[in-house]
Amino acid sequence: MSLWIGTIQLGVKSLWLHPLRSLLTVLGIFIGVASVIWLLAISKGIGDEAQKQIENLGADTIMIRTIKPPSAKMSTTGLTPYGLTREDYDLLVSTVPTIRSALPIREMRRQFQFKDRKLDGRLVGCTPEYADVTRLKIRSGHFITDAENFAMDTHCVIAAKVADRLFPYEDPVGQRIYMPENKNFYLVVGVLEPKSATAAIGGSMAAQDFSNDVYIPIKTLQQRIGDVVMSFSASSREGESIELNQITLRVREVADVKRTAELVEDALSIHSKMEDIAVVVPLELLEQARTTRAMFMVFMGMIAAISLLVGGIGIMNIMLATVTERTREIGIRRALGAKRRDIIRQFLVETSVLSLAGGISGILFGLLCGPAVNGARILANLWFEKQMAGLPDVVRTVQPAVVPESIPGAFFISLAVGLVFGIYPAMRAAKMNPIEALRHE
Repeated sequence: MSLWIGTIQLGVKSLWLHPLRSLLTVLGIFIGVASVIWLLAISKGIGDEAQKQIENLGADTIMIRTIKPPSAKMSTTGLTPYGLTREDYDLLVSTVPTIRSALPIREMRRQFQFKDRKLDGRLVGCTPEYADVTRLKIRSGHFITDAENFAMDTHCVIAAKVADRLFPYEDPVGQRIYMPENKNFYLVVGVLEPKSATAAIGGSMAAQDFSNDVYIPIKTLQQRIGDVVMSFSASSREGESIELNQITLRVREVADVKRTAELVEDALSIHSKMEDIAVVVPLELLEQARTTRAMFMVFMGMIAAISLLVGGIGIMNIMLATVTERTREIGIRRALGAKRRDIIRQFLVETSVLSLAGGISGILFGLLCGPAVNGARILANLWFEKQMAGLPDVVRTVQPAVVPESIPGAFFISLAVGLVFGIYPAMRAAKMNPIEALRHE
């Protein structure tokens, strides 16, 4: 034990004779270890955010969405009916036994007005279950009820941003907003809490922004607005007839999701010719997201490992230069009775001290990933507000999550780098001829 303590003391003393050179060597390992922890933490944060958004869709849900058919299948003479129908909804509810509940949704762009204040947003016709499925929270009033839907009341629930824009000075609940397109007034019965937009998920789900939404009973929308949406231009008039934009199904058991999705595709096979619907299974997206996240983290870890490799090469370079500088010292030690293993041990101790110093400092700095990223984001928002506003939500909101396994992993990797890249210089020093080493000037 005393032999190892003496060797360590001698190694530290030798390194201290060249503090700047030792510090630069430690810096290489420090950057490598910190990079491993930071890159894995950031990639895990991004992966967790994407996975959370998919989980929010519900692992027990299946979504059937209306999509616009290819232009070749659209009519060139006017009205083109396509997409999901109320008949499709009734068919699924009555024939697929594993369905626990079904939610029909109709969406369209509309202008909302109160006094002289106007806002373009999304009008959503839905049932009371919509708030639960999309995790909307009420700030005041209440969401659409079954009674309001059954009676086809002209009631609405508005998003927080709509309330702020149209009612900056009034309490929205009890007020009436006007929709110029269909010349109807709607009584505000509820206001929602702010909800962040969801990012697009691969090619299966488009991004959704809930900030400009107004929700009304779906039966009210069908009665007062209908299914036809017309658009006019100077030279043409185009129309679309869409009954439902989406049907969200909830199955009884998660294990039934894939089988139910197959039954849904079979039941709606009539749409395959028109290519106007898409079946989205969040459970499959969740499995894909987990695989993608694992691959992404491995890739980022490999990039960080390159930094450790560069740091290891730096250690080897410094130790080879040290061997040359200390040739006479090695000769004297060999002449005084030191064996080859003693020389090897001394140089390996020095490389281990360098790598451990870099590894420990890199780990400590790596643990500051979260606060550092949040601090950098705050400064960027202060100095580059417009540029930050244009970035995707995931960049502006992602929270790095340190991977626990990366800490001991980075520590042992840094130690291994020191040992591996220190072996060759140590062996070279040990193989020196003592007589030739003593003659070295």
